[in-house]
Formats: sequence, structure tokens, C-alpha cells
Amino acid sequence: MRLLLDESLPRRLRAYLPGHSVKTVVEMGWSGYKNGRLLAAAAAEFDAFITADKNLPYQQNLTTLPIAVVVLEAPSNERSQLLPLLPELERTLRGLAPRHVARVGN
Repeated sequence: MRLLLDESLPRRLRAYLPGHSVKTVVEMGWSGYKNGRLLAAAAAEFDAFITADKNLPYQQNLTTLPIAVVVLEAPSNERSQLLPLLPELERTLRGLAPRHVARVGN
């Protein structure tokens, strides 16, 4: 699966997602894009957008874009707090459909 990691997530997180093609917002040159523009750009190249922004699903009309969004819910965005969520993230990605929002964690 082609995954895009939001700026709010540590880029090293991609090392823990083997079997996926993972890029970061910074790597794509999309730093500073507002959520609507970012999701539109991501929809053209990725299957899922992974973020820690719990409000994103409420701020955007995700049903209009052919991309899934996964919100990682942890006490912080530190890698040590996110790593325990990865098994659940992997299970979620297997069943993820476009235009769907999934929450992983708390």
C-alpha cells in the first residue's frame, strides 16, 4: 500500500512499516500545505494518509477524495508512543477502503 505520513509524525516511523511504500509530506515537497490541498495532492498518489491530527476528519469532507485517512491516537507524537499502535495499524490497513477514516489507538 502507498502511504503518506503527515508532518506531525516522526519520519522514522516508516521504517516500521515494511511491505508498504511510505513517503513523508516533507519528502514530497508538500510542507505547509493546508489539509484540503494536502489531501487532494495525496489522493493522486497514495492509498492512505496517516496523521495524528484528531480533528482532520471533522475539518475536511473526506468522502470526495479517493484516499483513506488513518488517525493515530496516542498520548503524544513521539515514536515511543506510536510504536505500540503499529500492530493495530497494520490490521487496519488490510481492511481500509478509500474515503474511509479509521482511528487507531485510544
